[in-house]
Amino acid sequence: MIKGAVESPNIWEHPATYELENRAADPDGRIEAAMRELGDWSGRTLLDLGCGTGFHLPRWTAQPGAAARVIGVEPHPDLLALARRRTRRLAVDLLQGTAQAIPLPDASVDVVHVRWAYFFGPGCEPGLRELDRVLRRGGVAFIVDNDASRSTFGHWFRRGFPHLPAPSEIERFWSTRGWTRRPLDIGWRFSERADFEAVVRIEFPPAEAERIIADHTGLEVDYAVNLWWKRF
Repeated sequence: MIKGAVESPNIWEHPATYELENRAADPDGRIEAAMRELGDWSGRTLLDLGCGTGFHLPRWTAQPGAAARVIGVEPHPDLLALARRRTRRLAVDLLQGTAQAIPLPDASVDVVHVRWAYFFGPGCEPGLRELDRVLRRGGVAFIVDNDASRSTFGHWFRRGFPHLPAPSEIERFWSTRGWTRRPLDIGWRFSERADFEAVVRIEFPPAEAERIIADHTGLEVDYAVNLWWKRF
């Protein structure tokens, strides 16, 4: 494993189940719509940092409004191999690297997308310094993270991970560093109950996962995130 990589147990250990989660999350495309409104990537260079299996990479190359160049950076070699397979017919550059050591020159990208790869604010400072380095003047960065202050998912998250920083602490971390919060309601929408249960089991501690599965019926979950964004 590349030096400095921080494990993400859900996708690192269960990439096939995480694929189900990616398909279920934000079915109406609200994250990308908000990003496009705040910092259009048409004809620009876009970096997907912590791209995992490359689930989102084809979206940045889709016409109309495609990026001129798309780069994916991921520390885990097996996930990177899956991303290469997924994008083999697309004009995407894939590199192994970490958020705190992005393998790109200074001032080389216009838009950065980071989805569920920076967590909880405190501790992300080395990666944020790298964003300062690689983004061109006038560029914009987007960080998508859970909003544990609201929604059914947020309630589960607070209950399952009580040791993590409070939402107010996380908000203070980002806002004092010049980032702006766009709250979004994205939702989970599954086609099969078995898929919902499998995803819950990779996202939460075992006892909490079984509690959620027992208490929550249906295939949809209201889910809130924060889209943190900053212009450089």
